[in-house]
Amino acid sequence: MYQRALQIREQMLGPTHPDVASTLERLGLLYWKEGKYERAKLLYQRALYIQEQVKGAEHTEIAHLLNDLAVLSVEQGKHEQGELLYQRALSVWERTLGANHPDVAIPLNNLADLYIEQGKYEQAEPLYQRALHIWEQALGPEHPQVAHPLNNLAALYAAQGKYEQAELFFQRALTLREQHLGRHHPEIAQTLHDLAIFYQKQGKLSVAISLTERALEILSLALGDAHPKTVATRALYTQLVQERGAFATA
Repeated sequence: MYQRALQIREQMLGPTHPDVASTLERLGLLYWKEGKYERAKLLYQRALYIQEQVKGAEHTEIAHLLNDLAVLSVEQGKHEQGELLYQRALSVWERTLGANHPDVAIPLNNLADLYIEQGKYEQAEPLYQRALHIWEQALGPEHPQVAHPLNNLAALYAAQGKYEQAELFFQRALTLREQHLGRHHPEIAQTLHDLAIFYQKQGKLSVAISLTERALEILSLALGDAHPKTVATRALYTQLVQERGAFATA
């Protein structure tokens, strides 16, 4: 459908019209969801080129496209490219919207995620903290969006051995998500999964298993048994049960 719409708009409006760029983005998103990353990336890059020609390099639409391209690059394992794109998106948003606009927190959070994946905890922490501060000030401390940096900071503190801080942040993130999303949303399962790992590291296997069971139930219903997140949580559950069995027989 989008392919046909793209052909029609290119013929009627020309290949560099903003409406063509919008169709390219929608088609790119479709390919992205299908796991066709290279095809998606090419469409996003073309959309970015058109929007830069029409709106200039300093526009919020450019920042959104740069951020999406960064996420795509990271999912392909191209971390250096992803980092540069996140930094470009951050710069554009800061210059066009101001340093404390809620959208600025998006690349901050994503860039911090990338640094965590690379084990660069010291670089990630101030980015998460800044994202948290921006969203708390702009949206309020009880807004569900605040749960994202809270959960990420909790996982970071757990990895650093700062268990008291980590537990507080995990619990706050879980409370916010349950209040605003309900008890059966996939984001609840993510916090439960991370919190289970946190308790696993402290040897609290029964607590971890209970949390993983709940996360697994949510994910199976919301996403299906074959979804990667469900598979990952099931693997964690199996590992925890085996660890508890080994501990009991030791």
